[in-house]
Amino acid sequence: MSPPAAGDWKQQQERSNLPLLKLMVWLSLTFGRALGRLVLHGIAAYFTLFSPRARAASRLYLGRVLGRRPGWRDCYRHVFSFASTIHDRIYLLNGQFERFDITVHGADALRAALARQPGALLIGAHLGSFEVLRAMGRDQAGLRVSMLMYEENARKINATLAAINPRSTADILPLGQLDSMLAARDRLDQGHLVGMLADRSLGPDPTLAVDFLGQPAGFPLGPFRVAAMLGRPVFFMTGLYLGGRRYQLHFEPLADFTGITRSGREAAIAAAIQAYARCLEKYCRQAPYNWFNFFDFWQTHA
Repeated sequence: MSPPAAGDWKQQQERSNLPLLKLMVWLSLTFGRALGRLVLHGIAAYFTLFSPRARAASRLYLGRVLGRRPGWRDCYRHVFSFASTIHDRIYLLNGQFERFDITVHGADALRAALARQPGALLIGAHLGSFEVLRAMGRDQAGLRVSMLMYEENARKINATLAAINPRSTADILPLGQLDSMLAARDRLDQGHLVGMLADRSLGPDPTLAVDFLGQPAGFPLGPFRVAAMLGRPVFFMTGLYLGGRRYQLHFEPLADFTGITRSGREAAIAAAIQAYARCLEKYCRQAPYNWFNFFDFWQTHA
């Protein structure tokens, strides 16, 4: 069975079950993280063995990033890293930060940008855990984080987050509505960080092909056009999972759309996407089991 095309990721049904998730939340909060992680090993083994499409896509990506032929252990580690970040949401979204060793890199540049004007944009990827930043931000003064998501994804993630902690859903701003940009601008004016993920396109959305892990891949223009419209500094952000209880938050400047003119907008967007792809590749190589796109990212761009 061949892996799905990159554009087909949204047709794949998420194998989630809210009653089961709620049970997992109760077990994890009642009996602790160690018991929950025992269950994760079984879940990771199941998906490694019985999800041939995801396994094939994992091998393709890991072969590129590791520079060698990946084995079963590599695929299992990839899936287990993904499962671990999902499981850790339970604790992060319930404010239990003391369970984790979280280090932050590059925050000075972000604070400097926020000192010049309120609000900044964070553009991330399905790399590590965005929840490390979102959850910490809710409970730390001066670091308020909202996420812009397409409506269908927003509904799914809101249902998942509500099962973990109903308070967390207020941080999600759906894209595609008439007032989406106004809502995002209001959050920025209030000093929020507004985040987007930019490593997946939605069907016919236009993309720009740039080199990524040795082969051209199409990255969606949409998030960067939104960033240009909002006219704020843009930072790459990732929360890398390093195993056990360790996470690293990284921030790197990507672009500054403050005061960008209409005539210079497209060139600035193209430069930002190229910088984004370089950052994504850098952190994929630094933590190769952290990129959680389980489909052939390059297939539709070959």
